Amino acid sequence: MTFSYERTVTTTADPAAVWQLWSDISTWPVWDPAVQEVLLDGPFEEGTTGTMTLTGPIEVPVSLEVVVPGSRYLDQLTMGDLVIRIDHVVRPLDGGGSEVTVSTTIEGPGADDIGPMVTADAPVAMEALILAAEKT
Repeated sequence: MTFSYERTVTTTADPAAVWQLWSDISTWPVWDPAVQEVLLDGPFEEGTTGTMTLTGPIEVPVSLEVVVPGSRYLDQLTMGDLVIRIDHVVRPLDGGGSEVTVSTTIEGPGADDIGPMVTADAPVAMEALILAAEKT
């Protein structure tokens, strides 16, 4: 089973401001209500692994599968037989500002059931991210 969810928003914030929040894992709990803590075993770059503590608390392994500094990262969480991939992309807009897209794909047994729960806070997280980026 596979579940997919995608959301795109625009902001007056520069892509660099969005990237700064994404690449600084200490900010994640500030703008994402589902995240309590993220600990990485290395720098914010492709291949780095660590743990993410989600609200619950639930501790899950996390890995950075793709990191394109300034524009994109894809992290992967493993929860039992479920694999959750969250792709984050920021693009500059003509005339200033940014377009921010976050895509979530969940694969494994029960993905269709857990997907709506996993992505329920996505609009709240994106709004908080955008507000924080616009303040920088």
